[in-house]
Amino acid sequence: MDFKAICKDIRVDLVKCIGSLGVGHIGGCLSIVDLLGVLYFKHMNIDPKNPTMEGRDRLVVSKGHAGPAVYATLANRGFFDKSELLTLNQGGTNLPSHCDMNKTTGIDMTTGSLGQGFSCAVGIALGSKIKKDGATVYTIVGDGESQEGQIWEAGMFASHAKLDNLIAFTDKNGLQIDGSTAEVCNVDPLDEKWRAFGWEVTVLEDGNDPDAIDKAITDAKNAKNGKPKMIILNTVKGKGISFVEAKGAGCHNMNLSADDVARAIAEIKGA
Repeated sequence: MDFKAICKDIRVDLVKCIGSLGVGHIGGCLSIVDLLGVLYFKHMNIDPKNPTMEGRDRLVVSKGHAGPAVYATLANRGFFDKSELLTLNQGGTNLPSHCDMNKTTGIDMTTGSLGQGFSCAVGIALGSKIKKDGATVYTIVGDGESQEGQIWEAGMFASHAKLDNLIAFTDKNGLQIDGSTAEVCNVDPLDEKWRAFGWEVTVLEDGNDPDAIDKAITDAKNAKNGKPKMIILNTVKGKGISFVEAKGAGCHNMNLSADDVARAIAEIKGA
């Protein structure tokens, strides 16, 4: 599977989506595009023609401000027309800036209040176990979000409940709205903390490498050992657009002019 081409398309549509509004959480969206491409185009048991089918895999993007990245992925996967991407956060839109399961086809959980989405993912995984529907539940948290106590309460319960149908990812780009996570409230060593909470942990040094992500997910799905899985992705905030990457924490939520959009798309397509 040509993940590189898939992720290029998602990045282009993501830039158009946020560019249509002129401002958005571009940095943390771009850092998870490679993960989303691998999940939606290879690993997730889903059907765009039947988005609420029983037993489907679910994804809860707990860092809900990355909604535009999910929307661009869903549109590329066929859940809705790409023209909707140009209505981001505008009146009457089905695409609010943060994920909303009541508005957007293909979104499995409303998120945005950091920490809460992760708890919801744990609950969904528990429900799937009880129903024995065979679903795998995926969830994405931010490293800044990992400063929330609710993350660790949910993590403790997931281990206790032996939720080996739950695969979580930490988007560890090292930055949050106020600066670096190391300066604001250091979450390291994340791998040791998750292991101490009873999770099986994999660390990817290049968390924007689709092939490495693919292998890590495959291994996690095959390891039915009674443990939830945490895959820590060392990513780059703003990945794929040099002038966004260069902003550092400033790309958490930034303006995108029409010229910025054109420049970004040209860079993505030329990569």
